[in-house]
Amino acid sequence: MQIKFGTDGWRGVIAKEFTFENLSRVAQATMDYLNREGLGNRGIVIGHDRRFLSRDFAKRVAEIAAGNDIHVRLTEDYAPTPAVSWAVRETGSGAGIMITASHNPPEYNGFKIKESFGGSALPVTTKIIEEIVAYNLVNERRVLALSYSEALNKGYIELFDPSEGYFHQLSRYVDLELIKKSGVKVVVDSMYGAGCGYISRLLPDVKEIHNIENPSFGGRPPEPISQNLAELSALLKTGEYGVGLALDGDADRIGAVDENGDFFSSHYIFTVILRHLIDHKKLTGAVVKTVSTTRMIDLLADKFGLELLETPIGFKHICELMLEQDVLMGGEESGGLGVKGHLPERDGILLGLLLMEVIAANGKGLRQLLDETMNDIGHFFYQRIDRHIDDADKERLIEKLRSHPPTEIDGHQVVSTNFSDGFKFIFKNGDWLLIRPSGTEPLLRLYSEAGSLQQVESFLRKGLLIAGC
Repeated sequence: MQIKFGTDGWRGVIAKEFTFENLSRVAQATMDYLNREGLGNRGIVIGHDRRFLSRDFAKRVAEIAAGNDIHVRLTEDYAPTPAVSWAVRETGSGAGIMITASHNPPEYNGFKIKESFGGSALPVTTKIIEEIVAYNLVNERRVLALSYSEALNKGYIELFDPSEGYFHQLSRYVDLELIKKSGVKVVVDSMYGAGCGYISRLLPDVKEIHNIENPSFGGRPPEPISQNLAELSALLKTGEYGVGLALDGDADRIGAVDENGDFFSSHYIFTVILRHLIDHKKLTGAVVKTVSTTRMIDLLADKFGLELLETPIGFKHICELMLEQDVLMGGEESGGLGVKGHLPERDGILLGLLLMEVIAANGKGLRQLLDETMNDIGHFFYQRIDRHIDDADKERLIEKLRSHPPTEIDGHQVVSTNFSDGFKFIFKNGDWLLIRPSGTEPLLRLYSEAGSLQQVESFLRKGLLIAGC
């Protein structure tokens, strides 16, 4: 089969697309690339999440690295993606491999590549590896591997615990003593994922739920969105806790529930942490957001005189800018957020700790802090809806919007557009509607933000009419 990397890695259904045979092909191409680029002699880090067969898949990648004369640091047990990424950076390794399908349903697994800077592989890198996979297949390139036991005995594979160095970095970045002294009561939903135990090891008084091993993730995808966090929300509604945090399957994304038990979206998380980095930590730099992210970030950047940059959807685009420029914070709608002084990478664990630090530093709950910011810059409402669309209708819609984009929607004049990733229509008062056909799935995604929920819903209805859905 043809191997294609998505927004962050190659993923597929276990035993269908994601097989040991296909994994071996991708791993061999990756080792060919690393050796060709002179990175193989720096070794690689390999980690895995808690999904079905993840440990076995990780060991197979380690066998192939060893067969290609590349030294491997393999995590002793499951580990969050940010800890593996930090280990790549800390050890000066040539790359990292993380076996995970992140927030996807339990039948999936995946292969994430981390480059030497500790962030997700850039598009140019994954394109080259895709080409090597195809070339190797046509030319019947043999997969080179040593058995796991032989590689261990010969010293090609070294088992290690990535938490020590990662915890040192987190302790340097976040004021853990301030959090402890504040007395804020926290509950963490690890969603049965690879972040299990990480926050509670740093802060033993934190309550943790869904932290046992469960490859089926309790019957729902390990994605920290509102519909998956009913139990966390119920705990907050008891009044016993001040904040609820949720990590996705590999802990590189963050979700939250506020002091009232209401879902606290990634837009809100981005907003309160950005303000905290500016006000409390006195940091500066550009701010990067994806095209589907809240306008509150624009207004905060303008208020504090910070450069604002907007990218297509996908943290890899934010990563590129974090490598090139002085970026204070970058984030996307799906809960992936990164900050200055850490990695050019999403890190749900660090962002969860920062949310706790925000509460401790201000003595106020997340919703109260958000309301104070909205009173300052304006109140906003946001919604996204997804609809199925077949490929033929998708192509017709794309051609229609490219050639004849509407100049007025729902009685509002379109004053500017952004077609870098989908079709974003911006209105005079800053409200906006984004119509975005997925590039990988038969889905149409519509996003809107406005000053009232009624206006958001009206824009979305009009967007569906424009799309013919």
